[in-house]
Amino acid sequence: MSFSVGILGASGYTGAELIRLIINHPKLKITALSADRKAGLSLSEVFPHLSFHNLPKLVKIDQIDFSKLDLCFCALPHQTSQAVIKKLPNNLKVIDLSADFRLSDPEEYKRWYGSTHIAKDLQKEFVYGLTEFYRDKIISARLVAGTGCNAAAGQYALRPLIESKVIDLENIIIDLKAGVSGAGRALKENLLHAELSEGLHPYSIGGTHRHLAEFDQELSKVAGTPVKIQFTPHLVPINRGILATIYVKGSPLEIHKVLSDAYLNEHFVKVLPSIGDFPSTHHVRGSNLVKIGVSADRIKGRAIVIVAIDNLTKGSSGQALQNANLMLGLEESLGLDLVPLFP
Repeated sequence: MSFSVGILGASGYTGAELIRLIINHPKLKITALSADRKAGLSLSEVFPHLSFHNLPKLVKIDQIDFSKLDLCFCALPHQTSQAVIKKLPNNLKVIDLSADFRLSDPEEYKRWYGSTHIAKDLQKEFVYGLTEFYRDKIISARLVAGTGCNAAAGQYALRPLIESKVIDLENIIIDLKAGVSGAGRALKENLLHAELSEGLHPYSIGGTHRHLAEFDQELSKVAGTPVKIQFTPHLVPINRGILATIYVKGSPLEIHKVLSDAYLNEHFVKVLPSIGDFPSTHHVRGSNLVKIGVSADRIKGRAIVIVAIDNLTKGSSGQALQNANLMLGLEESLGLDLVPLFP
């Protein structure tokens, strides 16, 4: 038995990544692709690297017959998804890759995204899509909200440590480096090659990055008390990848053991075996893997946790496919056992 899926917003980076992953999936068939500005074009005209596959043409959303789909991936821009999903059939399984349904509190959404949410009833129904921690809810969910890629990277390190009470909640700092594909495919001056290459710069400094809303929501939920972290992201001149360096107060040995135990049976999350082993974005590029390393700091009682993920795969489209597998009753890792690309 195979399932028919559609991808809305198929001309963006996460849309292209979904197509790359699903093409070789043994149980999923792409039967609808939408792209507003590129409607009417063949996919090969938009993404030549996908030209050797028999895929449907790009169409407008209102041209899709959603009654023929088992599941729909929504890879539309923030503040666009809610209006579109609100109009979809109420029996259709949907995975949203935007930020529109990640926050459970409509007032928090308004505070961080600057507009009133127009699908509050649906917002209550959405399950947060960090698979390893919401698996039981995702299996029976109709609506799943994909996480922010930066928020996912940080949570893989912090959730088990907070739950086990082995770190000081008042001393959490995330210094994160992110590849340029995380900024999307739209033309922006600061993303031009001459502006970006041979340089490195921080952005959303001082607690203004919107993924902090997810950190606040999720880490506070785990702790049972408000948790606010320091978080500074940096844009680096690589196409894809996230490396999060996380500074915490706690025993390095205890932290390493907690993380190793937490992910012992997880298919995609790997804690490096020895303290002092570190992951690289090269070790996860193009894969659905999370790799985590732990080091002692020179200051006694402090530790450094480093997390590497691919922002487009495990941070977005790979996570979405992992969740789709669960929602459709399939093996969770189906279509996702990808060896990282190297070099």
